[in-house]
Amino acid sequence: MPRTLGPLMEVARIQSEINRLFDNLLDLGSDAKEGGAWMPNADILETDEYLILKVELPGVEPDQLSLSVHGGNVIIQGEKGRPEIEGRAEFLAVERIFGPFRRVVNLGVPVNTRQAEASLNNGLLRITFPKVPNRRGEEVPIEVELT
Repeated sequence: MPRTLGPLMEVARIQSEINRLFDNLLDLGSDAKEGGAWMPNADILETDEYLILKVELPGVEPDQLSLSVHGGNVIIQGEKGRPEIEGRAEFLAVERIFGPFRRVVNLGVPVNTRQAEASLNNGLLRITFPKVPNRRGEEVPIEVELT
């Protein structure tokens, strides 16, 4: 039987969504001229050796995607094109989101950005960062010499 965390996972999900909405709100003011019609969902996973960022980008082609790292943040931006209408058809409903997007994700832990690896498979972008030791805030023993 699978073990679930129930209410704790729900609180974490709500907090993540609130953070995402605030990030989007703050980002609109600084880069409104660049677009940003929608913001993809993201997950961050941490192992002993890696930090893994997964971002949902269904329908986005690799040549329409730009990735960069600045000050501990991963900046993911690009554009998802509208599908072409075949023949004499017209849309009766449009629920899927198209257009430019931008997502800034704070990594929160020290990583080696120069050795990052990214892949896009079936609409899921996966960026893997090797972790580096946190030299700040870490307890460092100091040897005392007898003089």
